[in-house]
Amino acid sequence: MRTPVHPSVALVAVALGIAAGSVAAAPPATPRGPQVDVLHGVRVADPYRWLEDLDAPATAEWIAAQNAVTTRYLAGIEGRERIESRLTALWNYPRVSIPWREGGKLFFTKNSGLQRQSPYFVATGAARGAAERAALVLDPNEISRDGSTSLSRFSPDPTGTHVAYGLSKGGADWVTMKVRRLADGRDLDDTVDWIRYSGVSWTEDGRGFFYTRYPEPPREAGKTLSNASRDPKVYYHRLGTAQAADVEIFSHPAEPTWGVGAQVSEDGRWLFAYVNRGTDPENQLYVADLRDPRAPDVRAPLRPIDTALRASFQPIGVVGTTAYVLTNLDAPRYRVVALDLSALPTDGAPPAWRTVLPESEHTLESATIAGGKLVAAYLADVKSRVTIHDLDGRQTATLPLPGIGTLAGLSTRADSPELFFGFTSYLVPTSVYRYDVRTGEAEPFFQPAVPFDASPYVTEQVFVTSRDGTRVPMFVTHKKGLVRDGSHPTMLYAYGGFNVNQQPAFSPTVATWLEMGGVYAVPNLRGGGEYGEAWHQAGKLDRKQNVFDDFIAAAEWLIRERYTSPAKLAIRGGSNGGLLVGAVMTQRPDLYAVALPAVGVMDMLRYHRFSAGVFWVPEYGSADDPAQFATLAKYSPLHNLKKGTCYPATLTTTADHDDRVVPSHSFKWASALQAAQGCERPVLIRVEAQGSHGYRPLDKQILEQTDIMAFTARNLGMPITLPQKVTKQAME
Repeated sequence: MRTPVHPSVALVAVALGIAAGSVAAAPPATPRGPQVDVLHGVRVADPYRWLEDLDAPATAEWIAAQNAVTTRYLAGIEGRERIESRLTALWNYPRVSIPWREGGKLFFTKNSGLQRQSPYFVATGAARGAAERAALVLDPNEISRDGSTSLSRFSPDPTGTHVAYGLSKGGADWVTMKVRRLADGRDLDDTVDWIRYSGVSWTEDGRGFFYTRYPEPPREAGKTLSNASRDPKVYYHRLGTAQAADVEIFSHPAEPTWGVGAQVSEDGRWLFAYVNRGTDPENQLYVADLRDPRAPDVRAPLRPIDTALRASFQPIGVVGTTAYVLTNLDAPRYRVVALDLSALPTDGAPPAWRTVLPESEHTLESATIAGGKLVAAYLADVKSRVTIHDLDGRQTATLPLPGIGTLAGLSTRADSPELFFGFTSYLVPTSVYRYDVRTGEAEPFFQPAVPFDASPYVTEQVFVTSRDGTRVPMFVTHKKGLVRDGSHPTMLYAYGGFNVNQQPAFSPTVATWLEMGGVYAVPNLRGGGEYGEAWHQAGKLDRKQNVFDDFIAAAEWLIRERYTSPAKLAIRGGSNGGLLVGAVMTQRPDLYAVALPAVGVMDMLRYHRFSAGVFWVPEYGSADDPAQFATLAKYSPLHNLKKGTCYPATLTTTADHDDRVVPSHSFKWASALQAAQGCERPVLIRVEAQGSHGYRPLDKQILEQTDIMAFTARNLGMPITLPQKVTKQAME
């Protein structure tokens, strides 16, 4: 193994020299280091290892040089300003989140249109008219006027007296919690640091909360963002005390890379604790009896419920001593079971689960209790269906969704018949409704008015056949009466992993793409959870190639059915979807003209060494294992580029504060792709400053989407024609 070096680079001057003399996308060649690893007897070159040092001056120079070339190229695209103007107009509409009640008060976010982040509001009394009469609780735009700090957590206590809120620099996963008193809007002295992948769960008395904390990361150069997540612990914080006095509640030191968490039941009596092995849908489940919710015993001992790591167990409510749990135990498409918490086995034997809602032909996506009723949200061929049941499982009603589309969240309480839900589709922005489970009456809570005419467009669901014969659903949205002659610019977007569902949802970006004459296609690849755990299992570990085959089959179907052609096809995905884009463009570069990988996992041989990567080993496998190394090496995007191949025009996007998929993945990938590109198609990278894995303030989000769409249009030969230009309004 050779020691890596930090090459001396004078990239900025080189890049600016090139950019000043030409509008062509000609990034400077990235210096190569000598790093070679030997993995299971295989020599693996890693010449861009030096870019993993995120704090190094050489890395900063490389970012500046690359961004200079990218900015120059994008600025020269005719019609780019029309895209920005239209995106700004389509985002400029009032939006209200699904509300939830705590302490008799109704909480929700409300954005007037172009606010960088959505402020939080509170209303008292009935839901009708609450969105209009609500009072401001917290405006993140006042906390961070440049949007560099995001408000990533918001949790009112059960008494409605205080709210805990979390702040993240650049939207990073590291969160600092503060506490605000609602009566006067003043912050308490309480500050809780080093929270990651966790919210807070209040005790019923409103005097404190449980949370998950990681050790403070080392201040080692280059490790502030990329340090691996290890040794989490659950703590209890009591208001008015220093964090150093917080009580350690729970940990799992035998497996320091596993996750832990805790949640108080709605009635305040029970504390559920979890141990998760990575991101897989399986966990250990424990419970503690806090006894009196008004004076909870936060040190009450935790007792095991099920610790075999054989399935996922998600408590959805407790009635008396009966816990209702959503699980995939012996039910790949999930079911609801019940358990008497007062009669847990004492000999370590598995509990006697009682089936309440059996597994059905449709995937049970979520469940909750509202007003003594069980509410079950199903996916039927990726379309939402919600049913209402007695607590013994007998169906009594169906939630009246306004059409075929997606349930965009659901909020309720076990002791209240009031239920709020959202509904959306590719052509319908999220509307919020109130439903009474006793009467079956539904009414709008908030319906947005968007400056977009959906009537010329249609969404259809088709099924494509993958390489092994599996039928894969795909939504295709396009203009009505589309003549299928292979000429239409098409965006193919997918994810395919981690049991995540891809359901129809409105986006101003998609709306703009449709208005530009594009076709938008989303296949539901294996690796997701659209058809339950079996669908997820079919796309992980040594079966990951199924995901890529499904995506390639979708592209081939769109071409064969003459929606588009290889010269008019763009592919897009983020995070695990960025890995997807990288893998399929290295396997089938001939199928696509444009590739848009965002914040992708591109180095599959080293991903587990950084930040959240340790949690993904159950999904991907680890290069530390010889057999899994062989699988990963076959599709790792970074390691499967072939010099001289004509790859699609590629715009890789990432952010300098991404501590989930660290940006070095994209840095190394872009450098290697630029060196390998065998034709004149541009290969660029765009690095967002003060952004994270999934966070951008709205103005920066609009600019990023503008750049992506302009790049796509130029490289598909797509004229940028849009509705009449709308005057750009100043960001609030």
